[in-house]
Amino acid sequence: MVQGYKPKNKKETRPELITVDTTIHMHKYLKGRTFKKRAPFATKVVRRVAKQLMGTEDNRIEVRLNKAIWAGGVKGCPTRIRVRIERKKNDDEDAKHPLYTVCSYIRVPRDGFRGLLTQRVSNAEE
Repeated sequence: MVQGYKPKNKKETRPELITVDTTIHMHKYLKGRTFKKRAPFATKVVRRVAKQLMGTEDNRIEVRLNKAIWAGGVKGCPTRIRVRIERKKNDDEDAKHPLYTVCSYIRVPRDGFRGLLTQRVSNAEE
């Protein structure tokens, strides 16, 4: 590879620790997916969205989010899901990546997704 070359589509991770609330439209990704593969694929979709938004390779899903995805069984995934994506610093000395992302579940009423936008959460709220 040429020295000093950076691919254009490679997103560089900023070192700042931020938190974002976003809605993932799962139906868009799961339509036409084999029934027995829907919930496992939905968890992969959450990881992919976290990687896209935060630019980290190490993406983790909290237990409550995993339970919300699997609540309807393997083929009954929710159509939309509200997620808080938080970038944190990795404290392990032998860690491969300096930052990691944690995805957690935000409960929303069944018809309460209308008007919700992707928004950055300030550190004062936490």
